Amino acid sequence: MPLLAYHARTKHRPQRYAAGPETLDWDAQPDPFRRYAGAPQVALPLPAARRHTPWAALFAPGALPPAAPTLESLGLLFELSLALSAWKQAGPDRWAVRCTPSSGNLHPTEGYLLARGVAGLPDGLHHYTPELHALEQRASLAAAPGTAPALAVGLSSIHWREAWKYGERAFRYCQLDVGHALGALRYAAALLGWRLHDLRPGHEAIARCLGLDRPGDFGDAEPEEPELLLALDFGAPLEAHWHGLDDWQGRANRLDAYPMYRWPVIGEAARASRAQAAPPAPASKAAPGVAAPAPTAVQRAQTDAESLIRRRRSAQRFDPTARLPAQRLWSLLGALQPRHGDTAVLPWDALPQPPAVQAVLFAHRVDGLAPGAYLLPRGADGAGDDAPPALHAALPHLDWQRVEAAPLPLWRLALHDGLPAALRTLSCHQALGAHAVFVIALLADLAPLRTEPARYRALLREAGLAGQVLYLEAEAAGLAGTGIGCYFDDEVHALVGLPAEPIAGAQWQVLYHFSVGRALHDERIRTEPPYPHRSPASPPP
Repeated sequence: MPLLAYHARTKHRPQRYAAGPETLDWDAQPDPFRRYAGAPQVALPLPAARRHTPWAALFAPGALPPAAPTLESLGLLFELSLALSAWKQAGPDRWAVRCTPSSGNLHPTEGYLLARGVAGLPDGLHHYTPELHALEQRASLAAAPGTAPALAVGLSSIHWREAWKYGERAFRYCQLDVGHALGALRYAAALLGWRLHDLRPGHEAIARCLGLDRPGDFGDAEPEEPELLLALDFGAPLEAHWHGLDDWQGRANRLDAYPMYRWPVIGEAARASRAQAAPPAPASKAAPGVAAPAPTAVQRAQTDAESLIRRRRSAQRFDPTARLPAQRLWSLLGALQPRHGDTAVLPWDALPQPPAVQAVLFAHRVDGLAPGAYLLPRGADGAGDDAPPALHAALPHLDWQRVEAAPLPLWRLALHDGLPAALRTLSCHQALGAHAVFVIALLADLAPLRTEPARYRALLREAGLAGQVLYLEAEAAGLAGTGIGCYFDDEVHALVGLPAEPIAGAQWQVLYHFSVGRALHDERIRTEPPYPHRSPASPPP
């Protein structure tokens, strides 16, 4: 299926939502945890509670020297990325939340580890199970004496986890979730002084490396779509070659024994957007093992990174009276800038391609900034004052006035009266759109998909990565965020000022919304530790 057709087909509209299930039986929700029965397990340590790394240190070159690749460091990597962060309970209902956010808390993203040379961990392929914070060995690697330690993390998607609730639009959400997971892994790697780079071996090679092309190991279990293979570099970059996986073990569990619907268009979109092999992403110009310096507009909060990452939550409600000083907004927006000079900054240095997603800010209640729509350019240089020419050409009728008070490039597009009410309506009538202090719409030009279909995944992942940045920066600023995947696509375009028909060959589309505000906590929900059988430490609230 052409991906532009898929994107148009899965738009929500006021008259009808994208095709999805007519009803949900929450008692029959798919199992949130994939397991491989019969695979040997290695429990990982939980070191995060014993560490107190300043959040600002992640962005200071040389502040965090590369850690040795050990079970302890691997435990931290997964604990602060794909692991559980708490259990929640309200009445008879109990559910887990994770460090990585997910649409509907459904978590379609699975994590794998390819490892060689780590003491206490057999060389080979391992599946990460967040329920136990453990690695399940799926396959062995032949011994290679004298080989330096090497690590790579693989990501896959189980489309049915999202499709169970969201129907045909689920492929979009799975890619946003991959972007969130990529960001979570990049921040966790930075805490260890490690770098990530995308090996880009192509769809078939990722499937082979992660054992996802073995139908006998899945049987009637839901399949997994290969997504990414990321090398973990400590010190100098390592180019690991994962050949010779053998002695496969484990059989995947079935997550939903009685699925009520089928959404074949998801598989069509997945097949149409699969990437071919490409040269590995080049390392950024920052020194190996450290993060690049952040833009000067960002003032990092004095909080410890481990606690911040573990206490991140998706806000369920916002205080509708909260306001934000403009100075704090500049810092949050500065974190979305992908480069500082000619250097990629954390976590944007994990992307294998130049930035292509633009950010439109809808300011509700920001002191010093009139309510309205503003553009934050995110070009390849990340610091230019000019808006993307293609976007400027699509919006020639707007104000295009530079916000002189902002220490970073920010352009006023239009002032809006009644903006909160409009965004509530356009965000599928969710109060999160109206009660936030600001909302950011992430948009991109989809016209290149006609010749570069794999770009669709890349754009959605970049939007998800932006969401992960906003989650953590909002938390660091004493606020909270929530990703909004449900919005009326074309009506949001109209609010931004985008025309209904493409102009100058460009086809700008909104990919993701993100809201930031002051969270209101529900005292009826009890918070419990993520791994009570292993640690007495209390979870962050």
